Amino acid sequence: MTSALASETTAGELLRGWRRRRRLSQLDLAVEAGVSARHLSFVETGRARPSREMVLHLAEQLEVPLRERNEMLVAAGFAPVYGRRRLDEPDMGTVRAAVDLVLAAYEPFPALVVDRSWNLVAANRAVALFTEGAAPFLLEPPANVLRLSLHPEGLAPRILDLAQWRRHVLHRLAREAHLTGDPGLSALHRELAALPGGTAAAPPNGIAVPLRVRWRDTVLSFLSTVTTFGTAIDVTAAELSIEAFLPADPATAEALRARS
Repeated sequence: MTSALASETTAGELLRGWRRRRRLSQLDLAVEAGVSARHLSFVETGRARPSREMVLHLAEQLEVPLRERNEMLVAAGFAPVYGRRRLDEPDMGTVRAAVDLVLAAYEPFPALVVDRSWNLVAANRAVALFTEGAAPFLLEPPANVLRLSLHPEGLAPRILDLAQWRRHVLHRLAREAHLTGDPGLSALHRELAALPGGTAAAPPNGIAVPLRVRWRDTVLSFLSTVTTFGTAIDVTAAELSIEAFLPADPATAEALRARS
C-alpha cells in the first residue's frame, strides 16, 4: 500500500478511523494516551496540527501497524520514520539469520514464514508434508499459504474436520483484516470464504484447534504457534510471522521423527 491514502486523508481523519476501529471514544484514548481530550478532538477535526511526537504516541496507543504509522506521519506533513527493506538487502542479514535459525530449530516439525498478506517467505523442509500433491499454480510465488490450505486443489482434501479448520482460518483472517485495516486481507477473506468445504458453527472442545492432515497412510495432528519480531522497527520485519506446527500427539511426533 502506498501513501496515496495519506495524501487524500488528513492525519486527524486517519487517527479517528483507527480509534473507531479499536472501539475507543475520544475520552478513552485521551486518558490512555495522557493527553487532553479537547486537544485530541482538535487534532481529529483538523483544528490543530499534531506534532511528529504526538502522531507516533497516539499511533502507539492505538497499536497501529508500522506501515500505517508511516502513512499517518506523511498525512501530518512529516517524513516516514520506519524503514521498509527487502529481506535480501545487507541490512536485513540479522533478520534472515534469525529466521533461518528458527526454521531449522523446529525440524523435523513444519515451520514457515509469511508476510502480512500470508504470502510464503520461507519454509523448512518439513513443510513439504503440506505442499505434497498441491496444484502447481498454488505454489507459484508469491504462494499464499491460506489459499493453499483451503483450496480444493491444495491441502483441503487432506484436512480432516475441514469445516472446523476453515472456521479457525476465516475467523483469524477476518480479525487481522479488521485490526490492520488492510483491504487486501479483506479481499482474501472473501475469496477463501467462497471456496467449498463448509464452516463449522462452533469451535471444538479443547484448548486449541488442531490441524489434522492425512499424509499417505497416516493421520498427522498439529497445534500451531506463531512467533513475531516484537521489537521490530522495520516494516518488513514487523510484518513477518513464523508459524510452527507442533505434534499434537505422540504418534505424530514419532511419525515426523521417523520421516526425517
